[in-house]
Amino acid sequence: MRILYTLLSILCLCIISIPLQSLRADPSDITAVSRSVVRVALINIKDGKNELVSHGSGVAIAGDKILTNAHVVEELRYDPNLRIGIIPSEGKTNYAATVISFSPKNDLALLQISGRGRIPAANLFIGTINDGSDVFAIGYPGTVDIAQGLSLADMIRPVPPVKTKGNTSAGRSAKDFNTLLHTAPIGGGNSGGPLVDSCGRVVGVNSFGSLSNGNDAEFFFAVAASEIIKFLKQANVSIATSNSQCRSVAELTRAENERAELANRKIEEQQRAEKEEQDKKLEEYRRSAEYEVLEGRDNRMALSFLLLFTALALGLLSFILFERSKAVIAKLAAGGSVLALFMAGASYASRPTFGDIEDILAKKINDNEEEQSTVNISNTGKKLCVIEPNRSRITVSKASDITFEWNDNGCVNKRTQYGPDSEKWTRTFVPNTDNEISVVSYDPRANIYRVERYLPSLKVMSNARKARNDFQVKGCTTNTKALENIDDMNRDIAITLPKQPNEMLIYECKDIE
Repeated sequence: MRILYTLLSILCLCIISIPLQSLRADPSDITAVSRSVVRVALINIKDGKNELVSHGSGVAIAGDKILTNAHVVEELRYDPNLRIGIIPSEGKTNYAATVISFSPKNDLALLQISGRGRIPAANLFIGTINDGSDVFAIGYPGTVDIAQGLSLADMIRPVPPVKTKGNTSAGRSAKDFNTLLHTAPIGGGNSGGPLVDSCGRVVGVNSFGSLSNGNDAEFFFAVAASEIIKFLKQANVSIATSNSQCRSVAELTRAENERAELANRKIEEQQRAEKEEQDKKLEEYRRSAEYEVLEGRDNRMALSFLLLFTALALGLLSFILFERSKAVIAKLAAGGSVLALFMAGASYASRPTFGDIEDILAKKINDNEEEQSTVNISNTGKKLCVIEPNRSRITVSKASDITFEWNDNGCVNKRTQYGPDSEKWTRTFVPNTDNEISVVSYDPRANIYRVERYLPSLKVMSNARKARNDFQVKGCTTNTKALENIDDMNRDIAITLPKQPNEMLIYECKDIE
């Protein structure tokens, strides 16, 4: 029974671990980094015609620079007729390139694309690779080209690279330079292509494999990131790097939704407490208004009775004075009596009514709102937003802190209008040059700035640009129709995007002077 229980426990753990593991590998990240992978072709120019001599793979580490293996381009040193052709994974244009740095001791070479050619750059992971981590080899194995029946002409046209999956085995580096041992299958033509982690970050450059007699399993070696960093430093080339934990967008989104739900509950509780306080104040104001009306009525009634008594007294005095032949004084007393009588009537008529309670109450509420408005702080102003690495998924961005000026009407830096989106404001940015799309939002209530960045294919970029161009969105505005226009643009671009972003950057914001 104990053995059965143990087996069931292990089985449950395995079942639980399956979705957790799958959350860490997102196909969209592997697709995104594939944009940076190129075929590196050695071409012989003979009789005015280009002939493919050999090929390998490479990865863009800057828009105009390609990292590959030294042995991929080694033939150039012996044959002056050879040229380098860079064939990207998508598009319709190939590029020429030259070798600007060559290091056979660690099998690395750096190529410079000629002219204005640009390819999306990959990000290098410089953190620790755990033993058994999932990795993906991306490149152009010649066996696949042959199996597809591709001609030499087909091989110099942009086609998607091949992706294979495996795991790392730590502690078994090559002797001559630092390498990563892994099981992601590669073949001839994969050389120089990247080995990437589950977030699509380059962890090495595939170089060679173990020999097999047909029965043994094959293993493969990639030049480690430490070697790449050293090589690029010697070549005076900087590269985008990352050392953050690879976390899935689904995992982070769930955590952010839970955080937002908790924050909303706190806000609702605060609003409920404020509502109870307002109701309490309103009740106090109403009692105070009723007291003022009752006190006013009592005071006017008392004054009316006093004036009426005065009028009667003066009338009696006037009568007595007339009897004593003091006519002048009697007339004065009679006039005073009439005046007192009139004032008594006016005081009685002008006493507050119960209908005045609502007017007094409204005035008290208005005075209180004006007092509160003098102490309430608007959220308009300059913001400093600090990246929250533990809440973010950073794969290609530097993700430094940002500053901007915010307006309560959703205007950023007095020139870019965001559209209202529930409790936050949102704007989708589709650049004309860079192949990335950013959905940026700011929640003034929670002071959270959020960037969801997509790294799509050229086709998706083209569709998104078309959707963006269907709308005229310029400058800041409070016009309702213009704000609806921004909302429509955000929605139409969202339809073109993949299911989830490649990056999710969360910033905590605060006011600055």
